[in-house]
Amino acid sequence: MGFTKLELEAFRDQPVDDLIGPGVRLLFVGINPGLWTAATNTHFARPGNRFYPALYLAGITDRLLDPSAGLDQAARQQLVGTGVGITNLVNRATVRADELSAPELQQGAASLVEFVEEWQPRVAAVLGVTAYRIGFSRPRAVAGRQPESLGGADLFVLGNPSGLNAHETAASLARSFHMAAEFAGVPLDPPRW
Repeated sequence: MGFTKLELEAFRDQPVDDLIGPGVRLLFVGINPGLWTAATNTHFARPGNRFYPALYLAGITDRLLDPSAGLDQAARQQLVGTGVGITNLVNRATVRADELSAPELQQGAASLVEFVEEWQPRVAAVLGVTAYRIGFSRPRAVAGRQPESLGGADLFVLGNPSGLNAHETAASLARSFHMAAEFAGVPLDPPRW
C-alpha cells in the first residue's frame, strides 16, 4: 500500500486514535503523528520508521509487525494484551515534528500527565528528547530514566524511531525499549539484537 503526496496531505492536522487498554504497563509516547500514520490510523506506520522493528528486536513482540497499511485487530490486540499502549504528545498530524510549536508541545505535556493519571501505566516512555525538553521545560534532560515521575508513572525518555533521526538504529532503540519494558513488567521474549 502506498500513498501519493497529495493523498497524504489530506490527512494534515488529523488525529490518530490511541492504542491502549486496561492493564497498560508501558505507554509509548510519540511526538505527533505523521501523515502516513494519520492515513492508516496506526502509530509509527510510515515505512522506514524503526518503532516496530525495535519492538521485535527488544522481544516485546513475537513477530515483526508491518504497520504500513495499518495494523490488523490481532496485532493491535497483541500489543494491548501484553500491556503496551501508544499515544502522542500532540495529536495533530504533520509532515515533520518540527512543525509543532513550543506552546503545542507544552499543552500536550499537560494533557499527557492527565492521560497517564487516568490509565496508570507503570512506565511512560517519551520517544524524543528534544520534544520532551521543550514540552516539559526540561532543557537539560538526557535520554534514559528520568528522576521525576509522570502522572505517577516512572518516566523514560528514549530515542525517536523516525527514519529522520540519524542518531538511532533499530538495535539501539531495541535496547532502550527492552530496558523500559522490563522495568514496566511487560512479558518479554529474549532480545534479538
